Amino acid sequence: MSSEPPLPAGLCDGCRQARIRRSARSAFLLCGRAAADPAFDRYPRLPVLTCAGFEPGEPVGRALPPGAR
Repeated sequence: MSSEPPLPAGLCDGCRQARIRRSARSAFLLCGRAAADPAFDRYPRLPVLTCAGFEPGEPVGRALPPGAR
């Protein structure tokens, strides 16, 4: 488990489809389902409160330290 505080992303905080992308000053949450299914927003408006594609798990990139790629 990471010591990084959770993103205010709602369901995406615990979804294995979430991808965390970092820039020098911020972090963005990318929905992994959007690559194959246009029904999902690539960068969903947060917090996500309901999602048909939710899969419990750790978001990809969560454990990376700030500034890591």
